[in-house]
Amino acid sequence: MITCGVLLAAGAGTRFGGAHHKLLSVVGGRPVWLLSLQHLLDARLDHVVVVTGAVHLDLPPSVIPCHNPDFARGQATSLQSALEVADGLGADAVVVGLADQPFIEPSAWRAVADAPAECAIAVAVYGGRRGPNPVRLARSVWPLLPLSGDEGARTVIRLHPELVCDVPCLGSVADIDTLEDLERWKNC
Repeated sequence: MITCGVLLAAGAGTRFGGAHHKLLSVVGGRPVWLLSLQHLLDARLDHVVVVTGAVHLDLPPSVIPCHNPDFARGQATSLQSALEVADGLGADAVVVGLADQPFIEPSAWRAVADAPAECAIAVAVYGGRRGPNPVRLARSVWPLLPLSGDEGARTVIRLHPELVCDVPCLGSVADIDTLEDLERWKNC
């Protein structure tokens, strides 16, 4: 089974309100996006795809770049862009997370990736609460995903609970959406 890790890093980050894009902000001595990417790389999935859009990121050669020119049409367009790449790689599943969530541990990425094959959608659970990231999407559910808008898999999870398995994980889904978030987390 071929599994692609996907880091969505295309959004404009309009709620941030800082002098630069939120993904370029530093948390724990590293840019937010790079910390998120390192955790995904440390999970050692078959391939890693990073979807970019609003801001240029200097991606390492170990990842597969995927630029989404339609990022302003919502997160779903970034997910669809990643699925095209994953399809070309012959992937059976993708494990998706967001670049503004730098506290998702490599073990969470790996646990979701390793969920039983009968789970069409595997969702990370932290302290008994759904994450929502990372989430593993089997190839069988890709046609159910939206083509545009700001929801990736949430609609499918809501409409098809019979396809969903919860996966207990360590870490945190805290994200960096605003300057206040950055202040709270920047020294972690």
